[in-house]
Amino acid sequence: MEQVILYEEMARAQSPQPVNRGGLSMLGPTLMTHGTPAQRARHLDKILTAEEIWCQGFSEPEAGSDLANVKTRAVLDGDHYVVTGQKVWTSMAHVSEWGFFLVRTDPAAPKHKGITFLLIDMKSPGISIRPLRQITGEAEFNEVFLESVRVPAANVVGRVNEGWGVALTTLAYERDVLTMIRHISLRTALERLMALARRTRKNGGTAAEDPVLRQKIAGLCIAERCLQLNGYRNLTNILKGAAPGPAGSTSKLFWSQVDEELAEAATQVIGPYSQLEGPGPWAPDEGQWAFYAVLARGSGIRAGTSEILRNILGERVLGLPKD
Repeated sequence: MEQVILYEEMARAQSPQPVNRGGLSMLGPTLMTHGTPAQRARHLDKILTAEEIWCQGFSEPEAGSDLANVKTRAVLDGDHYVVTGQKVWTSMAHVSEWGFFLVRTDPAAPKHKGITFLLIDMKSPGISIRPLRQITGEAEFNEVFLESVRVPAANVVGRVNEGWGVALTTLAYERDVLTMIRHISLRTALERLMALARRTRKNGGTAAEDPVLRQKIAGLCIAERCLQLNGYRNLTNILKGAAPGPAGSTSKLFWSQVDEELAEAATQVIGPYSQLEGPGPWAPDEGQWAFYAVLARGSGIRAGTSEILRNILGERVLGLPKD
């Protein structure tokens, strides 16, 4: 509750968000649920202070949406695991001190079995990081290569070969609590869009007076409010002691749709000038909408593609047969 209030107040002040979102919103709650007392004592305080930034090493070149298909191997050697493999789309890996990884410890087991959740020091010998340049021009994502990286066995979270259940906890918080945080940023963007529409000239008046654009922005306001209330409902369940479940995929799926529609509405308000990057006299709001438009193209992919989330909701919430 305090974390959500903090994010809402930071958004209201339009301040930068904390850099350690992966640690705060995903790993922290996971350690509180599955971690040993020693792991919690070692890591939780430094997650809160951002003394140690965390990245998420889940996706691989052949295991993105099909996450249980991970092939990165971890072989026990004494009191250490020797980890070899590759991860991709690893946000903030280039500035992270630690990462939480899914590794395969029993290659003979069914693919949802034999997976272990492992904490890895990103400064360990054998780790190399290659930034991936995105359509926005930034390099937030990375490829991570692990070549015979030695990791203490004490860094296993939960039980060996039962990391899939631990990962589901992490993903649930990512698609529930982290979506609430993303929604707060979306609300700030919507407020900027409304201000932009009021001052942008269009068809002899302002864009806010155009009936079609006005209807679209009104629809976005309604959708944003629904996201907020649904997030509060999920938060209430967590505060009552329930863990985030598959229903959290609803919030992530809807947020993706609204974020993409907001970016499209902004380009319609601005017109051709929406393609201009800032700063410059012809780029509205210093070109931030050109950045937003290309960034939003990934909203239906990151933290679970919309197609996979629909499968989760259909199978695990509605009880429909598998496709």
